[in-house]
Amino acid sequence: MGKHQILRNCSLSCVEFAAALLCVQRMEGMLSSFQSDLSSISSEIQPLQQQCWRMEGMLSSFQSDLSSISSEIQTLQQQSVSMNLRLKNRQAVRSQLSQLVDELVVPSTMISPVTEQEFLEQLHELNSKINYAKELSFKETLACSDIQDIVDRLKIKAVSKIREFILQKIYSFRKPMTNYQIPQNTLLKYRFFYQFLLANERTVAKEVRDEYVDTMSKIYFSYFKSYSGRLLKVQYEDVADKDDLMGVEDTAKKDILQTAGFFSKPSLKSRNTIFTLGQRGAVLSPAELEGPILIPHTAQRGDSRYPYETLFRSQHYALLDNGCREFLFLSDFFMVAGNSALDLFNSIMGKTLSMFLKNLSTYLSDCYDSIAVFLCIHIILRFRAITVKRNIPALDKYWEAVLELLWPRFELILEMNIQSIRNTDPQKLGVLDTRPHYITRRYAEFSSAVVSINQTFPNERTHTLLGQLQVEVENFVLKMAAEFPSRRDQLIFLINNYDMMLGVLMERAADDSKEVEGFQQLLLARTQEFIEEILSPPFGGMIAFVKESEALIEKGQLDKLRNDEARITQLVRGFSSTWKQSVEALSQDVMRSFTNFKNGTSIIQGALTQLIQYYHGFHKVLSQPTFRSLAVRSELINLHHLMVEVKKHKPNF
Repeated sequence: MGKHQILRNCSLSCVEFAAALLCVQRMEGMLSSFQSDLSSISSEIQPLQQQCWRMEGMLSSFQSDLSSISSEIQTLQQQSVSMNLRLKNRQAVRSQLSQLVDELVVPSTMISPVTEQEFLEQLHELNSKINYAKELSFKETLACSDIQDIVDRLKIKAVSKIREFILQKIYSFRKPMTNYQIPQNTLLKYRFFYQFLLANERTVAKEVRDEYVDTMSKIYFSYFKSYSGRLLKVQYEDVADKDDLMGVEDTAKKDILQTAGFFSKPSLKSRNTIFTLGQRGAVLSPAELEGPILIPHTAQRGDSRYPYETLFRSQHYALLDNGCREFLFLSDFFMVAGNSALDLFNSIMGKTLSMFLKNLSTYLSDCYDSIAVFLCIHIILRFRAITVKRNIPALDKYWEAVLELLWPRFELILEMNIQSIRNTDPQKLGVLDTRPHYITRRYAEFSSAVVSINQTFPNERTHTLLGQLQVEVENFVLKMAAEFPSRRDQLIFLINNYDMMLGVLMERAADDSKEVEGFQQLLLARTQEFIEEILSPPFGGMIAFVKESEALIEKGQLDKLRNDEARITQLVRGFSSTWKQSVEALSQDVMRSFTNFKNGTSIIQGALTQLIQYYHGFHKVLSQPTFRSLAVRSELINLHHLMVEVKKHKPNF
């Protein structure tokens, strides 16, 4: 290192040293200043420390105070819980004691007269107190003994008033011309009276019920006995007897027109119809079935008379109406249901129902009006359906008992009619006539009546008996037809009777009924046979030739007729010259033979159609190679022309 470099370094170090020295001096000044500040701060900190110590003492004191307060709060909380529990217990005791006191407080004057509105409310209140006292007595509450005497006196007083009130209402039923339904409705407003008796004095309740049963039993019996007796006075005097059977020979007491075989309806003012339904079926219509009952004295004043089924309907509708009302009243007022309600109802209505059954049995023992009995059966079936709809089972056994009387009698009368037809001797029935017989008309009217009535409530026993009756009638018609000497008259008789019976049946019975279908088949078969019978005299030769030829054609033996040219010529020319006169005579004969013009017209149309078919067959036979060379073929009438001409002979009715 050089000399000059060393000098430069030394000069720099001196300067730095001077600067450093200056800094040191300044630092010393700052330290002395800081020391003085620290001294002043120290003097200030001492008071603060003293204050902190005082605050610490205060906080320690506050903490001890808080500890004591917390213990006091816990004590207060425990006291509050205890007080709350005591309050709840006192409230519970107060509630029970209040109820007990309220129920045990019984004013000796709380029962008013029965007629006042307050009585019912007081009775409810007394009943509540009695029940409460009974409940407490089981718990051996001493206070019960204090009020028992008052409660017993009030109960006796209430029972006495109720008994007197109800019995007065029941006795009011017995007054003549009284509408007992009005006091019944009044009793329903006070149904709680009987409930009170039943709960507190069963002996009196039984007395009241027995008195009601005895009173109403006598009222119903007296009313229906009188009503039934007065109804019989407006019944038709002339009724069916044991000689009024379907197969019995007609006599002078029958209607003259009916004897002649024409339909007639005897006047209902003088005689009830036996085999004809007429207007009698209207009794089953809803309007009449549930219509007002007959008033006998009004009917007598107007000199009106009615068939038995109308009286039967009126009598039993009155029973139905009163029975349903009575059953509902008993169930409501006496609070009974099920078998108990039925037993109570029977104790009231039993005597009346027995009288009805006895009277019906007496009537049926001498009844031969099968339509009346059958209508009565269906009246009962409909009334039974009404009670089922109303949910009233009270009369169910009675309906069954009535049906058990009616059904056997109906079957017996029907069997008697069947036997009467079976035993009929055609030779004892007077002059033969091809018109409809009065016995078949009786059957047709009766069968259509029974079938139409039976459609609503079908019964297999009825169908069976009607089937037996139909068989006997068919046999009778065949026996009667056998009395005619010619087959033509036999067929006319059969067709007239089948047609009449079918027409009457179709007026009331369904088209698909067994009776209608059976007679349709018989009529069709006999009509077809009759057509062959009436075509035979004028056209029998041609018809026989056609049938013979068709049979030989099927066998391939038509050549056997090759030598019958003369016969064929006679047939062709005979038909051409006489067919118009023959058809005219045939038409007039048919119209004279049948009482039903419509049926006669149908037979003529069938005969002419059959004639055209035979002539068409005649054409076909003669067109066969065997007969093609015959000159007489040119004389055949044109088939279309024949059809046009035939139509002119069809009568229009």
